Amino acid sequence: MWIRRAQIGVCGGIILCALMCAAAQPPVFEAAAYGARPDGLTVSTAAIQQALDAASAAGGGVVTLPRGTNVAGALFLKSNVELRLDAGVTLRAVRDEAAYPLIPSRVAGIEMPWPAALVTAVGQRNVRLTGAGVLDGDGAYWWAKYWGDDRKGGLRSDYERCGLRWAVDFDCKRPSMVLFKDCEEATVSGVTILRSPFWTVHLLYCTRATVDGVTIRNNIGGYGPSSDGIDVDSSRDVLIQRCDISCYDDNICLKSGRDADGLRVNRPTERVVIRDCVTREGHGMFTLGSETSGGIRNVEVSNIRALGTRTGLRFKLALPRGGVVEDIRIRDIVMEDVRNPFAVSGGGMVYAYPLPGGLRPDEVPEHWRTLMRKVEPPERGIPEYRNITISNVTATGAERAFDVRGLPERPPHAFLLENWAVKARSAGALRHVEGWTLRGVTVEAEDGKPCQMEDCRDVAAPRVTCPSAR
Repeated sequence: MWIRRAQIGVCGGIILCALMCAAAQPPVFEAAAYGARPDGLTVSTAAIQQALDAASAAGGGVVTLPRGTNVAGALFLKSNVELRLDAGVTLRAVRDEAAYPLIPSRVAGIEMPWPAALVTAVGQRNVRLTGAGVLDGDGAYWWAKYWGDDRKGGLRSDYERCGLRWAVDFDCKRPSMVLFKDCEEATVSGVTILRSPFWTVHLLYCTRATVDGVTIRNNIGGYGPSSDGIDVDSSRDVLIQRCDISCYDDNICLKSGRDADGLRVNRPTERVVIRDCVTREGHGMFTLGSETSGGIRNVEVSNIRALGTRTGLRFKLALPRGGVVEDIRIRDIVMEDVRNPFAVSGGGMVYAYPLPGGLRPDEVPEHWRTLMRKVEPPERGIPEYRNITISNVTATGAERAFDVRGLPERPPHAFLLENWAVKARSAGALRHVEGWTLRGVTVEAEDGKPCQMEDCRDVAAPRVTCPSAR
């Protein structure tokens, strides 16, 4: 009798637990019930948005799309809503600029109106984009808008002829794939993202954001200008892990505002963890800057593998960005066939902002005037990089082990490079740096020449060996 009562008690507990778990599951809203059609032709923006709004009105929930290719423009997530793309589901961006309304945003470091992303959340809490499905930006249309089908035309060519190279990136408005702005508890996980028209995942002014297990493949059918992988922009408490990124600009990049406008906003990127990722095609495995006006600090990067990425660790020291980049810890990095394992570009990103044809500032768009606003006093525009540790680095198949050019006005200082083993054609050069400690740093250079040292104060040259001398 005791056993039977105990069994009943246990079974009752299991049933009660199951009921509680079932009750805790958020409701599911199927976009197909609102008219979404996965035929690759029907534009289902309104139907999917109705499902998202219904989930929000219910206090939260999960929105799913039918299997197949769902075509849509900008979709807006609200608090406590998850957009889940299951395996076999594709959400493809429609080729219609009107489908991505301009919203207040920030691009390349200045606040300005910019097209909403395919998946957008602004000022929300607990928003999620998840699943094993695909976001497809169908980027070729947008790439051609910027530089033509042959990368020699488009808006960029028109602007260059007018002496406006500096403005084209801001005027050729192209949507991102994911924009979370001013959000708390924001998550992107599991999805595969293809052919982004512009930046792929943009975290702007966010707190507690996670990008986990995301695969990015932008270089399909061409190359998209400024198709960064993941951009963390004046955000804090961010985790990026288990991502696999191929793009045509920086793979993972930390930013915090540009020039006078960035100094006005003055919001740092801080407390960021990046780990267990792979980068493939792209301009920078891990990039700091060039937008640094609000500062970047307290960053941990570990266990990253770069396969054929153009540059590994890429630090951009641009004038007149200003800001302090500090307390960066990077370890356990493996690079294969990376042209420049470590590049520091001091001052190389500066653009002049001349107005052609006698135009007056009051005759040009507001964001042009923002770009032309001077940093006063000029010293505010000199960025500072300090307290950076990079350890346990292995690189093979490189061209130059070091391509470092700091700023003479404010050399990057208090760097520790420890336990490096680099195989390259040449050791490269260190210029305009101060107070660097190199401990256990060895370069096997095919040309056998030492690392060039120029205007280096309190810096020991790395040890260089020649494989032919063995």
